[in-house]
Amino acid sequence: MSDAPSRFERLKSELRAAPRSWLVTGGAGFIGSHLLEELLGLGQTVRVLDNLATGKRANVDAVLAAAGPDAARRCTFVEGDIADAATAARACTGVDYVLHQAALGSVPRSIADPRASHRANVDGFLEMLIAARDAGVKRFVYASSSSVYGDEPNLPKVESRVGRVLSPYAGTKAVNELYAGFFQLTYGLECVGLRHFNVFGPRQDPDGPYAAVMPKWVKALLRGEPCTINGDGETSRDFCFVKNAVQANLLSAVAPAASTDTAYNVAFGERTTLTDLFAMLRDGLAVERPELASAQPVFADFRPGDVRHSLADIAKARELLGYAPTHDVKRGIGEALAWYAAQYGG
Repeated sequence: MSDAPSRFERLKSELRAAPRSWLVTGGAGFIGSHLLEELLGLGQTVRVLDNLATGKRANVDAVLAAAGPDAARRCTFVEGDIADAATAARACTGVDYVLHQAALGSVPRSIADPRASHRANVDGFLEMLIAARDAGVKRFVYASSSSVYGDEPNLPKVESRVGRVLSPYAGTKAVNELYAGFFQLTYGLECVGLRHFNVFGPRQDPDGPYAAVMPKWVKALLRGEPCTINGDGETSRDFCFVKNAVQANLLSAVAPAASTDTAYNVAFGERTTLTDLFAMLRDGLAVERPELASAQPVFADFRPGDVRHSLADIAKARELLGYAPTHDVKRGIGEALAWYAAQYGG
């Protein structure tokens, strides 16, 4: 194995030496707050835009408290809606890079309320593109989703091969990719899309009807509540620890211009069934809570709109971005469980 520093390590050194200005939309949310944490740690100036519909101001406050007063002075928080043109314009003014994470996630949520998903994920996305174009932003990096692959049956998922989307949420992300392509072609705004595959980690919300499965199960196990698997347990996902997603975002912001106007898979490149995931979480928690070792899941019907299997081919991101994920699902769970145990283990 080479001892040479990775492209990401080199990038971090470059950013420390030459700080830049960043906008993180959805910066009070899960991935967004981790981007804020990384950027502040690298000496960058960061503006956060969030309407707090799903994000939490407490996430920003926790990052700033840990970062210290000097870093906190380099962060500005703007509470506002990305679908409001004036707010989007104000947020983009004077920044070098936009990392666009703001969205209404969840397939079931989009099925229950497609209008809300469209407003946040399509109308809001368009307003952010217009604002970034008008402000002369150098690069617009945005969160797409593995859901755009829809009913494409082949594994692993390759960026050039997509199927029919299966939910309004997936449709909004497919539209994002189309709009980003239009804006680069027509206006010269450099855009990079990141098709995230089931990102997980600290600060991911375990509450509410549309919570991601991993934090929801961890909290349930710690509280002695049942964990529900929708389907037969053999549904599989390519779970991606949040530090991998942070790396992909930052690399995308400064990759050569020839690497833009496209989308990349962001994952680890391994598949885990829901049954195996439950066992990993249970066994990890049972080290400190032995009574959990015998916990078993309960099973319910499959959910409409869910994809049966996902697995990413990350060769394109490795080659063109220098993406080199550091955390597989086991290592990521090891780091995430400590945070969840501290939050919900009492």
